Amino acid sequence: MDGHDLEPVGEGGCQKVGPGCDHCYAESMNRWLRHGENWGPGAIRRIYSDDHWEKPLRWNDAAAKAGHYRKVFPSVCDPFDNAAPEGQRGRFAKLIRDTPHLVWMLLTKRIGNATAMLTEMFPEGAPNNVWLGATIVNQEEADRDIDKLVHAPANVRFLSMEPLLGPVNLFDWIGPWSKPHELQAPLMLDWVIVGGESGRNARPIHPAWVRSLRDQCEAAGVAYFFKQWGEWAPGNSCAGSDIVERDRSRIESGFFDYNDGWNALGPNAFRQTMDRIGKKAAGRELDDRVHNNFPETILHT
Repeated sequence: MDGHDLEPVGEGGCQKVGPGCDHCYAESMNRWLRHGENWGPGAIRRIYSDDHWEKPLRWNDAAAKAGHYRKVFPSVCDPFDNAAPEGQRGRFAKLIRDTPHLVWMLLTKRIGNATAMLTEMFPEGAPNNVWLGATIVNQEEADRDIDKLVHAPANVRFLSMEPLLGPVNLFDWIGPWSKPHELQAPLMLDWVIVGGESGRNARPIHPAWVRSLRDQCEAAGVAYFFKQWGEWAPGNSCAGSDIVERDRSRIESGFFDYNDGWNALGPNAFRQTMDRIGKKAAGRELDDRVHNNFPETILHT
């Protein structure tokens, strides 16, 4: 599926709600473009022009003619923001109904709002082209929020685990698989997206956290998408003195200690070293392959 960005309820308007927001690129962009006037508690959320709202109608027509779906992702706002301008969510609901050839990937850090707001938007039930996602960055957020996601009305439910800030066990929602089949938890998630942080103050992501989620998803048959390492790339395999050869006089290095705490003292041959080489150079390969899996869901229009 091809994709587009569209901000349905405001132009870069939001506020921080958790540790995943600490270094928000959208906040930085709003500060740069609009002096931060749309960010933070009480900030005004901007309303787009009619031309902006008509773009998805054109995308939908093109997708229908091409015979395939296109995904739309609101990237710099939260569709379930409490501070959305009055009337905009109703307008957004109509737009979703009018564009059945677009897959609306509604990602939120406010998953507790989703059920009530989706029910208000779609009293007859959310259409099949609504995919609902929750941002989860650590185990605490997983334990608090995933149940809210799986009980919300949506055709596809996914996790965006970016920036991933610690190990996360998803057994309660997609496993465990060592139990007899009749005792296993039913699959409640369709897709897991994992990624490291980018930007000036990016925090490194431990490769073990990334591999664990990949292995959990593969064992359960859940689509797994590894988006990026972010600013930091693995500097060794944490298996011995095989530190990747890089010119460390020009880059910043550090390592995860025995408790997976971050130590910024430089490379360590016997622990997981991470090198800050930039998002582009770090890439998105995990164990020599790219993970690009999407949910195998058929939409009915």
